[in-house]
Amino acid sequence: MTLVAVYPRCHTHCTVQRSVMAIVYVTYPGDATTHFDRTYYRTKHLPLVQKSWESYGLQSLSVFYPEEDGAGTIAICVLKFRDEAAVAASLAAEATPQVLADIKNFTDATPTQTRDAPLAT
Repeated sequence: MTLVAVYPRCHTHCTVQRSVMAIVYVTYPGDATTHFDRTYYRTKHLPLVQKSWESYGLQSLSVFYPEEDGAGTIAICVLKFRDEAAVAASLAAEATPQVLADIKNFTDATPTQTRDAPLAT
């Protein structure tokens, strides 16, 4: 799976405007032997995440599953927050330990978290 950013063609000069939205990517690495229950993830875990963090500024979430089975990434969740303060508030929320404890119910993979970064100007 490849994610590509597309910018409109510029004639004289281009500016990339960055919104204050903060994006967190949760990536689940694994291979053909890694347990990952997509049904549980979609029907139980993601609604738990949304319920737990929506009031703190989680605006949307989406999931991508690479087409190939084998070594690499088995799932990517994209969490879009209002801003960095919303990310911090969500991670500090009372329900966050429950969100993290639920991971063992759908996978034996250890997820990694990556944040978006502004483009250098």
